[in-house]
Amino acid sequence: MTADPMTTTTPPGRPHTAVHAPSARVTGADWAVSAVTVIAVCAGTALLDGRLDPGGALPLALQLGLLLLVRRRWPIAVLLLGVQAVIVFRSAGLTDVGWVWPVTAAYFTLAAADRPGPPGRPGLPWAIGIGLVQLGFAAAWEASTGAAPRTVLASTGAEALWLALVLAVAAAHRDRRRWRAEVDAGLLLAAREQETEARRRIAEARLQIARELHDVVAHTLTVVGVQLRVAGEALDDAPDEARTALATAQRVRKDAVNDLRSLIDVLRDPDDGSGNGIGGGIGDRRGSVPATRDPDRLAPRAGLDDLEALVDRIRSTGLDVRLETSGELSRAPAPASLAAYRVVQESLTNTVRHAGAARATVRVLLTGGTLHVHVVDDGTGDAGAQADQDGGGLGVRGMRERVRALGGTFEAGPDRPRGGYAVRAELPVSGFRP
Repeated sequence: MTADPMTTTTPPGRPHTAVHAPSARVTGADWAVSAVTVIAVCAGTALLDGRLDPGGALPLALQLGLLLLVRRRWPIAVLLLGVQAVIVFRSAGLTDVGWVWPVTAAYFTLAAADRPGPPGRPGLPWAIGIGLVQLGFAAAWEASTGAAPRTVLASTGAEALWLALVLAVAAAHRDRRRWRAEVDAGLLLAAREQETEARRRIAEARLQIARELHDVVAHTLTVVGVQLRVAGEALDDAPDEARTALATAQRVRKDAVNDLRSLIDVLRDPDDGSGNGIGGGIGDRRGSVPATRDPDRLAPRAGLDDLEALVDRIRSTGLDVRLETSGELSRAPAPASLAAYRVVQESLTNTVRHAGAARATVRVLLTGGTLHVHVVDDGTGDAGAQADQDGGGLGVRGMRERVRALGGTFEAGPDRPRGGYAVRAELPVSGFRP
């Protein structure tokens, strides 16, 4: 027998559930089942020493075969009409063998169906009910013809055993089909969730790289621009000062090139096997998902140990920067150390570019399992707003996202009591013991 075609529907967040999908199209499988039934009814009649004549078994076989052409669309109606045909032919004496087995295909189709029709119930109970009614009628009819009880019991018992076997096989087939549908749905759902997670990680990685590019480029252009201006102004009157400014600009440029090269190496990293860096693996021919990338590799290697060099570069622009540190900063983990460094870097860069400040104070403190970062200047108090406006929202917002991604808190805004602009960040440092 052939399996009924199935389709699957997927409620949001749940595995696919198999349901019957009636089809009006008669397939080659339907024709094959119909032909096998016609041949089986005729052959079975001959093997059981029944009458095989044009007025009995042959018309019954053809009628049952034709009904099976629409068995998938109307399984209940096909079985009822088939049972009716058998009862009519047997009662009229047109055929003398078989009650249940001539309609085996119709019983199997209905019992294996999940949703046989408008009632919306599984087909197995319907098949059992129709079978019991047919067996009851068969026993009553056999008894009414004067057959001995032993003969009636043997005849209907054999038919009942055959019906039970057919229904059991149909139920097993239906359950296996359901199991396969659930397994396929589960695999598909798992694959979709894995792909969604991979895309989320890729989006986070790209956002982190965007922050790094913004921080590196903004800081470099600011410092180099100031040094070039100083060099231009001092070129005639103070050549030594001009040379110092150019050397500083060259050093800052070299550091920025190294940082940018590390970011490019991440984008071109062949370890994911795709040759496409971070974007590789999604939608490729194998449907693979890229492996999770180490977040620390997405950033240039900078941290709290580089604060002195950072402050020196900013001081070279003319801003008086005071650096205060406390605690064992070297014990801060790399993600927190990098985030704190970038907060200081972006804050001082914004101060130089937008605040019009003369002085700035940087305080970095590691105590009680928390890394505190505080940067305040004496400028106009709108450095953060100007930075976000010029940087497309990657200034203060980028610092806030970076800190919150590590479970920290972030505040930035005008320093009301004294004027200027203040940036405060607190980053948890897991496992730290003072």
